Amino acid sequence: MRVLYRLKQFWLALTAATGAGDLEEAQRALGPQLMAVFEKMQPSEQAHSLWVYRQLRETTDISDRQAYHDLLAAALLHDAGKSRYPLRVWERVLIVLGKAFFSQHARAWGGGTPQGWRRAFVVAEQHPVWGAEMALQAGAAPRVAMLIRRHQEKLPHEDQCESLENHLLRLLQHFDEER
Repeated sequence: MRVLYRLKQFWLALTAATGAGDLEEAQRALGPQLMAVFEKMQPSEQAHSLWVYRQLRETTDISDRQAYHDLLAAALLHDAGKSRYPLRVWERVLIVLGKAFFSQHARAWGGGTPQGWRRAFVVAEQHPVWGAEMALQAGAAPRVAMLIRRHQEKLPHEDQCESLENHLLRLLQHFDEER
């Protein structure tokens, strides 16, 4: 089943495109400064982020309007850090294979500078921190940056006293991992 999921991801990355309507939708949600960060992303990353954004917008009801807005902004920008060192298709494949067959090593390969064969692993590991920095520099709310920075973090099992931030993070992760 995981193989089919990865094949679907690969196909979507190859064929992804955003239209003028998509960009207008992102512009309305982000405003001009954060939109500049979004526009630096590769078309496949933009399309993925728009899909996550739409799923959250259509299925999530959060009474705290600012928290809801922050979640949607984070959905659009969660992979923005990848724009510092855009990944080629073969590097995406390398990441998937590395994590599948050498999961413990793949995380270690993600430390350091993005050079040589480890470049893809560094981008995969470091893009959440880079994206949070980029978003803050463009004027994002601290909660937006926190969600971006933590979007790949493994959370403990959900409990009844979960913080709002962890609840938002779980929602973002759910749809990010689904596609």
